[in-house]
Amino acid sequence: MTDDTGSVNPGATANGTGIIAAFTVPHPPLIVPAVGRGHEAIVARTIASYDAVAQEIAALNPDTIVISSPHAEFGMRGFMLHGGTHVTGDFGQFRAPGVRFSETIDTELRDLLAGDSRYGGLFIPFAGPVLDHGTMVPLWFIRKYLQEFTLLVTGYSDLDIRRYYEAGQSVRRATGELGRRAVYVASGDLSHKLREDGPYGFAPEGPEYDARIMDVLGRAAFSELFDFDTGFRDRAAECGHLSFVMMAGALDGYSVKPRVYSHEDATGVGYGICSFMRI
Repeated sequence: MTDDTGSVNPGATANGTGIIAAFTVPHPPLIVPAVGRGHEAIVARTIASYDAVAQEIAALNPDTIVISSPHAEFGMRGFMLHGGTHVTGDFGQFRAPGVRFSETIDTELRDLLAGDSRYGGLFIPFAGPVLDHGTMVPLWFIRKYLQEFTLLVTGYSDLDIRRYYEAGQSVRRATGELGRRAVYVASGDLSHKLREDGPYGFAPEGPEYDARIMDVLGRAAFSELFDFDTGFRDRAAECGHLSFVMMAGALDGYSVKPRVYSHEDATGVGYGICSFMRI
């Protein structure tokens, strides 16, 4: 993918600002012990990978963590960003109200994305103060190892897939402009149709999707994310594809080193964890 501005790495500066790394992670509430209540052991490989990723994020010591989540606020004409200065959330809907979050929003980054015409009017602030589980699951792991950072969360929109990529490019440019050291976390499960005994049943497109997406991510072959037909993705009942596309846009113009940590389908839903370190 080429840089949309025509310049070279506009978000990259000598002191390592902009998007310094990105990660793809799943978001099953089951994985949080207070929710899983012992059943989380079924996805032990995913938990181990998640812990490794969270420790890597902590070692990077970012100023801001950007999370895209399929379950965050949906926007009809753009990508929604939390208004205000703080957001909260808990796992009450999953019988664990004691697992709570209170996060500080990177208001300067949000206001630049939502208020500056250079960013194409792709982002819209809204008043919702509550975090979704697609955001809280990664936060639960990150908070085990890192306390000081600000947050920016965005969800899905009815815009075309190419606009997701452009939105990611905007995040990259804005973080670079503000001199942020930012980490991008693309929250998203893979296929929900991997096993007959899973909660969503089986479709042949399920394993095919997981194999293809893990191959693409493992090679950081981001242009191939556009080769997945919408009907195929729907039949596979995937969750995170557009989140991964937005992440790819956030890495546009950078050279990255990809790493696959794990893929697991023990619940009938695909959980893939990868990292992309800027080099």
